[in-house]
Amino acid sequence: MYFPQALDWAGELGTAQSCDFLQTWPTLTAIQRVRPSRLRKFYLKHHCRNLALIEQRLNEIRTARPLTDDPAIVESLSLAVQAEAAQMCPVIEWIPRFDQIIAHYFALHPEHELFDSFPGAGPVYAPRLLTALGTNRSRWDSSADLLSHSGIAPVTEKSYNSCWVHRRLACSNFIRQTFHEFAAQSIRWSIWARIYYDQMRARGLRHPAAVRALAFKWIRIIYRCWKDNQPYDEQQYLKALREKKSPLADKLD
Repeated sequence: MYFPQALDWAGELGTAQSCDFLQTWPTLTAIQRVRPSRLRKFYLKHHCRNLALIEQRLNEIRTARPLTDDPAIVESLSLAVQAEAAQMCPVIEWIPRFDQIIAHYFALHPEHELFDSFPGAGPVYAPRLLTALGTNRSRWDSSADLLSHSGIAPVTEKSYNSCWVHRRLACSNFIRQTFHEFAAQSIRWSIWARIYYDQMRARGLRHPAAVRALAFKWIRIIYRCWKDNQPYDEQQYLKALREKKSPLADKLD
């Protein structure tokens, strides 16, 4: 509303760099008064090693014009931005500590190998998948129950001669996001996931819809592994696809 250029210059919002930037230079006037050498040191201090990007930002800062110079807007909003950035700083500092604690307890969990076996899960999504499913095997009777619980399965509604499909709203956003983000990550690490995603895109689906379709398939696989308490084996799954003459099998070789 008063300093839109900061979205490009401060770096990714929610990071220590962006908070330091906005607390130090909360307005365009403030940052245009700073020497270029100080700005270069600021970016280098925050591990920005792209010298071309730094110079681009410096040129933009030098030639930028304010969106508004109304003091009632600039002063009030800049104070609010500084206050919010100051509140975020301690939270950002604690995120690595939370990551360490999660990694510690996940490594001690008796089923960490099961959830760590899914390609692309890693230290971020393996603990989240464990949290989403838990260890109570009687919680869901089928993968369809888990698909509905996760919100990945769409809802089909009918009324007279009309029929429409829409996203499921009655679900946990955390669980739905967990499966969706894991599916997107698996594209880089699973052969069949990449092939299936590419096929969905070739059919005209946009990226979010293609990832949801992939998540739908992953949930069925994850459910089976979880129910049997057996880690996922990529090669075994690829072998099963070939034996069943799946449409994906033709693209595997």
